[in-house]
This record gives sequence, C-alpha cells and structure tokens, in this order.
Amino acid sequence: MPKEDQAEEIEVLQSIYPDELTLIDETKYRIHLALDPPQILGQPEEDPKALLLHVSYPEAYPDVAPDLDITFDEDSTSTALLSLPEDKPALLAALTETIEENLGMAMVFTITSMLKESAENLMHERATKKDQEREATLRQEEEKEMEKFRGELVTKERFIEWRKKFMEEREAAKKKAVEDEEAEGKRGQKKNPTAEEKKLTGKELWERGLAGNVDDDEEEEGIDIAKLKLEK
Repeated sequence: MPKEDQAEEIEVLQSIYPDELTLIDETKYRIHLALDPPQILGQPEEDPKALLLHVSYPEAYPDVAPDLDITFDEDSTSTALLSLPEDKPALLAALTETIEENLGMAMVFTITSMLKESAENLMHERATKKDQEREATLRQEEEKEMEKFRGELVTKERFIEWRKKFMEEREAAKKKAVEDEEAEGKRGQKKNPTAEEKKLTGKELWERGLAGNVDDDEEEEGIDIAKLKLEK
C-alpha cells in the first residue's frame, strides 16, 4: 500500500509542478522552489533565488517522515538574507511540526509550501533587521550633526561661573585700555614738546646758528639778537 500511495502522490505533484519537479526514480525527486527576496533600503536589489527540495521516500512513508534535503539551485548563491548550508538546519526544523501533523497522509505538497514560506519569512526578517540597523545608524549620524548646533545647558552654577569670568575679562580689558592710553600719552609728549621746551636761550640760538632765523614772535617778545653775546 505505501508504494501505491507514494506513486499516487508523485503523480499529483507532477501535475502541480510540471516544470519544477524532476523525477530521479520512483522514490526520489526534487522540486524547484522560486523565492521572492525582499529589497533592503540602500542596498543593491537581491537576485531572484530558488531552493531545491530533495525528497526521498522511506519504505514506510507516509507513516514515517520523508527524507529531505535543501540546496540552492545552480543559479543561486548565499547572501546576507539567505545562506546555505548555514540556514538549512533552521529551515528543516521549521518543517518538523508540519510533518508530525501529517503523518499517515501525503505531505510533500504541504512541506513544499511551508518551506517556501519559511525561507521567505527568514529573508524578510533579516531585511527588516538590516533596514532597522541602517535607520539607527542614520539617526546616530543625524544626532551627531545636531549636537554641533546645540548650546550647553545653562544652570545657575554655570551662569555664576560664566559671569565671574566675564567680569574678570572686562576688568582686565579696561585696565589694559587705560595702560595703553597712558603709554600713548607719554609717547605723544615726547614727540610734541611744549612751548617752554621749544624756547631756547640766546646762547643756544647762537651756537645752533639760528640767530638769523628767529621769527617775528620772538622779536615782539623783546629778544635783540644783535646784542646776544657768547657767555664765557
């Protein structure tokens, strides 16, 4: 009876998967399962993937579980979303409950549907995680940029400290301004002597050869240049 059940199931599967099922012998075959990979934001689009479900009937099937194996087809390779053989144990484990619930009945179609769903769910979960990680990274970068434009939080203690420093700097600036002004005044006095400092004695005028160049103001003041004599 199991042989007849097995042959009947293969016939049904061939009608469901006319192009996807490859019969190896009367108890072995493989089914090609095309997967729909999700798109990860900011990443190149994933190439279409396909799994091969390898099925082998034990003599007592369907009263016992079929022997199963999972591989990629020849055009598919491992990526961040799905990797074989690394993900094979998890994919096979996801079929355990389905197999146990269907013992005694033809179950390969149900197993095939569950495998496709599990593989695509796994890829979607990883894609979602990648998107979340990318968004978290972008938020961190935005926070770093925003920190550049945020001022330091003002507290009473910080204000008092700032005011003290400000007053000290202002007093220092005032003191320096006064010192600079005084220094400038002294330099101006040296460059511009007073009228008294400019006035020379008759002897100084004679010695410097200025006797003939005295202006009218000095004559009005009663200085008679002609009467000046050298002091001995």
